[in-house]
Amino acid sequence: MSHDRRGHRDGPREPGRDAGREPGRDSGPGSGAVYLVTREACRTIDRLAAGEFAMPSMVLMENAARHAADIALEMVEPIDEPSVVIVCGPGNNGGDGLAMARHLSNAGCDVRCVLTHPPVDFRGDAALQLEIVRRMKIVCTNDMTQIGARGADLVVDAVLGTGLDREIAGAALAAVVEINRAGERGSRVLAVDVPTGLDCDRGVALGAAVRANVTVSFVGIKAGFAELSAQEFVGDVVVADIGAPRELIERFGTPITRPTGNDARADRPTRRGTRRGRA
Repeated sequence: MSHDRRGHRDGPREPGRDAGREPGRDSGPGSGAVYLVTREACRTIDRLAAGEFAMPSMVLMENAARHAADIALEMVEPIDEPSVVIVCGPGNNGGDGLAMARHLSNAGCDVRCVLTHPPVDFRGDAALQLEIVRRMKIVCTNDMTQIGARGADLVVDAVLGTGLDREIAGAALAAVVEINRAGERGSRVLAVDVPTGLDCDRGVALGAAVRANVTVSFVGIKAGFAELSAQEFVGDVVVADIGAPRELIERFGTPITRPTGNDARADRPTRRGTRRGRA
């Protein structure tokens, strides 16, 4: 499978060893399988991780961000002092992005965060992650034009996650437009959990959606990612284990068999072919 190499000396390494796996380890419960998860399953797993297993939501967010940051670093690996723009919404998806900013800054990336909403709109874990980023003096701005203006090596979509179930509008729509424009200009695009604007259950764009080169999908593969209509948006899909209890994933996810050995990369449950103009 080809990758866009514009603006990079040798081209980024393909993330992961095969679709549905976290790089370097099995990412889901059960040997040789990954799980399809719906919007409702994701909500239930998050809720019961806290309610039944006493897991703070911040733990899941930190695990998600660290794995997503690892994928981001793989995507910019051939570049010296890579520039990364992370577009963050005010919810948990944005919180993941803000936590990624810390990890990527610590790894030596030139990081800038573009916030889709004023800081006062950030709540809960996302607000705490924003405060950490600000104290680290990582640049944050509400200027959407900064998404593509700097010619970033990588743009991270952390605007909206699995909760979107209606047509995208307002600041989120403006962010989608700018992220896709940056991609057209040569930036690579990483979507956090789900490309903003994509219905994670049906795999269709809700008016407009981010076209990602790579999507890092937490817990399992979102059910809609298997649909043909989703392929132009999700790019390559890598599943990241965020530490949710195995019992919950087995209870609420749908197992799918993952090929092994020589067939592992031949039967990828993600993109079939390439997108016109971008790989």
